[in-house]
Amino acid sequence: MTSDPSERAPHAKTDDGRLDLRLLPWSSPDDKPCFLSPADGQGKLSRYADAVEAAQMDIGAEVLADAEKLLANPKARCDHLRTALQQTAKSLGDVLRVAESRGGRLPSPDPDEACQP
Repeated sequence: MTSDPSERAPHAKTDDGRLDLRLLPWSSPDDKPCFLSPADGQGKLSRYADAVEAAQMDIGAEVLADAEKLLANPKARCDHLRTALQQTAKSLGDVLRVAESRGGRLPSPDPDEACQP
C-alpha cells in the first residue's frame, strides 16, 4: 500500500459528494490500488470486499490483543517483539485502507449543517 493518498484515492465525486469508485481492500500484484465502480454497492464483488474488510478488522483486533500481551511481558524476546511489530504494522495498513475506503463512500458534509460553537 502506498503512503501517498493522491496515488490511491480517485478524485471524481458523485452529486452527493461520495467518491464514484470504491477502494478495494487489496492491491494489484504490482502493489497498485484496486478500485470498483459499484452500481449500488450490492454486487458480488462489493459483498466480497465487505467480507474481506470485516476479516481484516477482526485480524487487526487479534493482532492488537496479541501485541498488548507481548508488550506486557517484561521477559519478551526481541525477535518476538519484532514479529509482533511487523504483524501490527501490516494490520494497521489494512485497517487504514478500510477506513479510507469507507470514508470515501460517505457523503461530503453539508456546510449548512456544520456544528456551531
